[in-house]
Amino acid sequence: MEPKVEVSIVMPCLNEAETLATCIRKARAGLAAAGVSGEIIVADNGSTDGSIEIAQREGARVVPVSERGYGSAVRGGARAARGEWIIMGDADDSYDFSRIEGFVQKFREGYDLVMGCRLPSGGGTIAPGAMPWKNRWIGNPALTFIGRLFFRCPAHDFHCGLRGFTRKAFEVMDLKTTGMEFASEMVIKATLRGLKIAEVPITLHKDGRSRPPHLKPWRDGWRHLRFMLIYSPRWLFLIPGLTLSALGFVLGAVLAAGPVRLGGVRFDVGTLTVAAMTFMVGLQLVAFAFFTKVFAIAEGLLPQDAKFARWFRFFTLEKGVLAGLGLFALGFALLAYAFWLWGKTGYGLLDYPQNLRRLIPAATLVMAGLQIVFSSFFLSVLGLKTDTRRPPSPDGQPA
Repeated sequence: MEPKVEVSIVMPCLNEAETLATCIRKARAGLAAAGVSGEIIVADNGSTDGSIEIAQREGARVVPVSERGYGSAVRGGARAARGEWIIMGDADDSYDFSRIEGFVQKFREGYDLVMGCRLPSGGGTIAPGAMPWKNRWIGNPALTFIGRLFFRCPAHDFHCGLRGFTRKAFEVMDLKTTGMEFASEMVIKATLRGLKIAEVPITLHKDGRSRPPHLKPWRDGWRHLRFMLIYSPRWLFLIPGLTLSALGFVLGAVLAAGPVRLGGVRFDVGTLTVAAMTFMVGLQLVAFAFFTKVFAIAEGLLPQDAKFARWFRFFTLEKGVLAGLGLFALGFALLAYAFWLWGKTGYGLLDYPQNLRRLIPAATLVMAGLQIVFSSFFLSVLGLKTDTRRPPSPDGQPA
């Protein structure tokens, strides 16, 4: 019978021959200092510099991961881990694996995800030369702020590479991404699924490699930001959409009554056209927010949301269609009124600005009404419950 493993330390590895042995030795010392039984796993992502042989010589267990990418490597190592607690960290000697007692203590206190924190805001320390200035002062603080704002995550360092999670939490998070977005996905899903999250202050050291790091700050920063936006339809679509539609509606209502002069600037039908466009763009973004939310919940990308479920039960297809038809009828009535006025002139020349002040709101209401009608149908289709069971076999038994 294999001895019980409490902690598995997983190191994703791609050509880390210069530092791998040091990391493994520190990890072994860390397990001993924390007083836990453990194993060291090197999740190799295709190394060609002798990293595999070094890991085996140092007594680590090598898990080959053929699918390329940081996320793929960590996920492959975590799946192979035998410990109930899994600690992951880069194999470039920037993280001190000999100091994992804080992580183990948090696990013993019942936390599901334990994040290392390198930033001073969470008590961490960055050694001189350990982090490029753009990462330290722009990238990490900005992405962490966005993550905390979008998802109300308690972490002060959203992208620290040294972190730990329980085996059960790993299964609950159901991580999918293959690249550097894996770090964001883990924190976001842990927060959305209500897992207990703690932070441990750590020190980031200058890595021991002579080659440039795999990380590309601007490219990978954008990938993290893109992922956070995709996972937050509220901030990607809903809030911008509500802001634009409200702004367009108020501005359009004012200008439909007549021109407005502020100082030496006159706002008239040209600005009214822009206001109508702003309103329609905002309305479309609001629709996208609901489409995305329903689809993401149905596909398991986002957890169930009680508030959204109540809204979805209230806003039925029939109510949406009626609201859209109401706006359409109002717009059509305004168009008919404009046509009647045109007829009174013998279908001749009308006062250009005054005519546009009628036509632009009328056309906007017609478009908005139709969009709401068909968006309601599409939302209803997305919300349909599908029966995923297999059809019965000819003898009447399940296939």
